[in-house]
Amino acid sequence: MRHDEFVALICSQIESLGLEYYIVGSTASIFFGEPRLTQDVDVVVELPSWKVRDLVSLFPEPDFYVSELAAREAVNTGGMFNVIHVASGYKADLVVFQGEPFDECQLSRKRSVAISGEQRAWMASPEDVILKKLEYYRQGQSDKHLRDITGMIRVLGWSDQPLSGEPGLDRGYIEQWAPRLGVTDEWRAILLKLGVK
Repeated sequence: MRHDEFVALICSQIESLGLEYYIVGSTASIFFGEPRLTQDVDVVVELPSWKVRDLVSLFPEPDFYVSELAAREAVNTGGMFNVIHVASGYKADLVVFQGEPFDECQLSRKRSVAISGEQRAWMASPEDVILKKLEYYRQGQSDKHLRDITGMIRVLGWSDQPLSGEPGLDRGYIEQWAPRLGVTDEWRAILLKLGVK
Protein backbone atom coordinates (compact mmCIF):
# COMPACT_ATOMS: atom_id res chain seq x y z
CA MET A 1 0.00 0.00 0.00
CA ARG A 2 1.31 3.44 -0.94
CA HIS A 3 0.99 6.39 1.42
CA ASP A 4 -1.58 8.14 -0.79
CA GLU A 5 -3.65 4.93 -0.87
CA PHE A 6 -3.51 4.74 2.93
CA VAL A 7 -4.68 8.36 3.22
CA ALA A 8 -7.49 7.67 0.73
CA LEU A 9 -8.57 4.58 2.69
CA ILE A 10 -8.66 6.41 6.03
CA CYS A 11 -10.72 9.23 4.54
CA SER A 12 -13.14 7.00 2.64
CA GLN A 13 -13.82 4.93 5.78
CA ILE A 14 -14.52 8.09 7.79
CA GLU A 15 -16.81 9.35 5.01
CA SER A 16 -18.67 6.02 4.93
CA LEU A 17 -19.97 6.83 8.43
CA GLY A 18 -21.06 10.33 7.41
CA LEU A 19 -18.50 11.99 9.71
CA GLU A 20 -17.06 15.45 9.04
CA TYR A 21 -13.25 15.58 8.82
CA TYR A 22 -10.28 17.37 7.31
CA ILE A 23 -6.61 16.48 6.82
CA VAL A 24 -4.03 18.65 8.59
CA GLY A 25 -0.34 18.38 9.47
CA SER A 26 2.49 17.23 7.24
CA THR A 27 0.31 15.49 4.64
CA ALA A 28 -1.51 18.79 4.08
CA SER A 29 1.64 20.92 4.03
CA ILE A 30 3.28 18.53 1.54
CA PHE A 31 0.17 18.70 -0.66
CA PHE A 32 0.27 22.51 -0.74
CA GLY A 33 4.03 22.93 -0.50
CA GLU A 34 7.30 21.11 -1.06
CA PRO A 35 7.64 17.32 -0.98
CA ARG A 36 9.21 15.42 1.91
CA LEU A 37 8.74 11.96 3.37
CA THR A 38 6.15 11.21 6.02
CA GLN A 39 4.68 7.97 7.36
CA ASP A 40 1.77 9.66 9.11
CA VAL A 41 -1.44 11.46 8.29
CA ASP A 42 -3.22 13.74 10.75
CA VAL A 43 -6.99 13.91 10.41
CA VAL A 44 -9.37 16.00 12.51
CA VAL A 45 -12.70 14.17 12.77
CA GLU A 46 -16.05 14.96 14.36
CA LEU A 47 -16.54 11.71 16.26
CA PRO A 48 -19.54 11.27 18.59
CA SER A 49 -19.21 8.55 21.21
CA TRP A 50 -21.93 6.41 19.57
CA LYS A 51 -19.87 6.16 16.36
CA VAL A 52 -16.60 5.00 17.97
CA ARG A 53 -17.27 1.26 17.69
CA ASP A 54 -18.45 1.63 14.08
CA LEU A 55 -15.28 3.52 13.13
CA VAL A 56 -12.95 1.10 14.90
CA SER A 57 -14.66 -1.87 13.21
CA LEU A 58 -13.73 -0.46 9.78
CA PHE A 59 -10.05 -1.15 10.55
CA PRO A 60 -9.98 -4.85 11.54
CA GLU A 61 -7.08 -6.93 12.79
CA PRO A 62 -4.70 -8.31 11.65
CA ASP A 63 -4.34 -5.69 8.88
CA PHE A 64 -4.81 -2.75 11.24
CA TYR A 65 -4.22 -1.85 14.84
CA VAL A 66 -6.61 0.56 16.57
CA SER A 67 -7.65 0.64 20.22
CA GLU A 68 -11.34 1.22 20.89
CA LEU A 69 -10.42 2.17 24.46
CA ALA A 70 -7.99 4.83 23.20
CA ALA A 71 -10.62 6.11 20.74
CA ARG A 72 -13.21 6.44 23.52
CA GLU A 73 -10.72 8.22 25.74
CA ALA A 74 -9.90 10.64 22.90
CA VAL A 75 -13.60 11.41 22.47
CA ASN A 76 -13.98 12.02 26.22
CA THR A 77 -10.86 14.17 26.63
CA GLY A 78 -10.60 15.86 23.23
CA GLY A 79 -7.41 14.04 22.35
CA MET A 80 -6.35 11.75 19.55
CA PHE A 81 -5.88 8.06 18.80
CA ASN A 82 -4.05 6.06 16.13
CA VAL A 83 -4.98 3.76 13.29
CA ILE A 84 -1.92 1.79 12.13
CA HIS A 85 -1.63 -0.25 8.95
CA VAL A 86 0.49 -3.14 10.21
CA ALA A 87 2.15 -4.21 6.94
CA SER A 88 3.31 -0.74 5.89
CA GLY A 89 3.69 0.94 9.27
CA TYR A 90 1.63 3.91 8.08
CA LYS A 91 -0.15 5.67 10.91
CA ALA A 92 -3.20 7.92 11.04
CA ASP A 93 -3.50 10.23 14.02
CA LEU A 94 -7.24 10.86 14.37
CA VAL A 95 -7.71 14.09 16.33
CA VAL A 96 -11.18 14.51 17.82
CA PHE A 97 -12.81 17.77 16.70
CA GLN A 98 -13.31 20.17 19.62
CA GLY A 99 -15.63 22.82 18.20
CA GLU A 100 -13.49 25.77 19.33
CA PRO A 101 -13.85 28.90 17.15
CA PHE A 102 -10.70 28.14 15.14
CA ASP A 103 -11.78 24.50 14.71
CA GLU A 104 -15.14 25.67 13.35
CA CYS A 105 -13.38 28.07 11.02
CA GLN A 106 -11.10 25.32 9.70
CA LEU A 107 -14.10 23.05 9.14
CA SER A 108 -15.92 25.75 7.15
CA ARG A 109 -12.84 26.45 4.98
CA LYS A 110 -11.84 22.85 4.19
CA ARG A 111 -11.28 21.93 0.53
CA SER A 112 -11.95 18.86 -1.56
CA VAL A 113 -8.67 17.75 -3.16
CA ALA A 114 -7.54 14.80 -5.30
CA ILE A 115 -5.26 12.56 -3.25
CA SER A 116 -5.06 9.19 -5.05
CA GLY A 117 -6.22 8.76 -8.63
CA GLU A 118 -9.87 9.81 -8.71
CA GLN A 119 -10.16 9.64 -4.90
CA ARG A 120 -10.87 12.99 -3.27
CA ALA A 121 -10.63 13.97 0.38
CA TRP A 122 -11.22 17.00 2.56
CA MET A 123 -8.13 18.99 3.51
CA ALA A 124 -7.73 22.06 5.70
CA SER A 125 -7.04 25.25 3.76
CA PRO A 126 -3.34 26.10 3.33
CA GLU A 127 -3.72 29.15 5.59
CA ASP A 128 -5.15 26.96 8.36
CA VAL A 129 -2.36 24.41 7.86
CA ILE A 130 0.17 27.23 8.31
CA LEU A 131 -1.52 28.47 11.48
CA LYS A 132 -1.58 24.97 13.01
CA LYS A 133 2.06 24.43 12.02
CA LEU A 134 2.91 27.71 13.80
CA GLU A 135 1.18 26.35 16.92
CA TYR A 136 3.07 23.05 16.66
CA TYR A 137 6.35 24.97 16.27
CA ARG A 138 5.58 27.15 19.31
CA GLN A 139 4.90 24.02 21.37
CA GLY A 140 7.83 21.87 20.25
CA GLN A 141 10.30 24.07 18.35
CA SER A 142 10.71 21.44 15.60
CA ASP A 143 12.28 23.01 12.51
CA LYS A 144 10.29 20.70 10.22
CA HIS A 145 7.24 22.89 10.85
CA LEU A 146 9.15 26.00 9.74
CA ARG A 147 10.38 24.18 6.62
CA ASP A 148 6.84 23.10 5.81
CA ILE A 149 5.49 26.64 6.21
CA THR A 150 8.22 28.28 4.13
CA GLY A 151 7.75 25.57 1.48
CA MET A 152 4.05 26.38 1.24
CA ILE A 153 4.75 30.11 0.90
CA ARG A 154 7.37 29.45 -1.80
CA VAL A 155 5.03 27.20 -3.80
CA LEU A 156 1.75 29.12 -3.42
CA GLY A 157 2.81 32.76 -3.09
CA TRP A 158 0.28 35.33 -1.91
CA SER A 159 -3.29 35.90 -3.09
CA ASP A 160 -2.21 39.03 -5.00
CA GLN A 161 0.77 37.18 -6.55
CA PRO A 162 -0.01 33.44 -6.85
CA LEU A 163 2.93 31.29 -7.92
CA SER A 164 1.21 28.01 -8.77
CA GLY A 165 -2.07 26.82 -10.23
CA GLU A 166 -3.59 27.09 -6.75
CA PRO A 167 -4.90 30.43 -5.46
CA GLY A 168 -2.21 32.19 -3.44
CA LEU A 169 -2.23 32.43 0.35
CA ASP A 170 -4.53 34.90 2.10
CA ARG A 171 -2.01 36.72 4.28
CA GLY A 172 -4.72 38.85 5.88
CA TYR A 173 -6.52 35.75 7.14
CA ILE A 174 -3.31 34.38 8.69
CA GLU A 175 -2.56 37.72 10.34
CA GLN A 176 -6.12 37.92 11.69
CA TRP A 177 -5.79 34.55 13.46
CA ALA A 178 -2.10 34.64 14.49
CA PRO A 179 -2.61 36.90 17.55
CA ARG A 180 -5.71 34.96 18.63
CA LEU A 181 -3.68 31.74 18.53
CA GLY A 182 -0.59 33.30 20.14
CA VAL A 183 1.71 32.74 17.15
CA THR A 184 2.37 36.30 15.95
CA ASP A 185 6.09 36.22 16.88
CA GLU A 186 6.61 32.92 15.04
CA TRP A 187 4.78 34.26 11.97
CA ARG A 188 6.84 37.46 11.90
CA ALA A 189 10.06 35.46 12.23
CA ILE A 190 9.14 33.38 9.16
CA LEU A 191 8.30 36.48 7.11
CA LEU A 192 11.61 38.05 8.17
CA LYS A 193 13.49 34.90 7.16
CA LEU A 194 11.83 35.02 3.74
CA GLY A 195 12.48 38.73 3.35
CA VAL A 196 8.75 39.54 3.26
CA LYS A 197 7.60 42.89 4.65
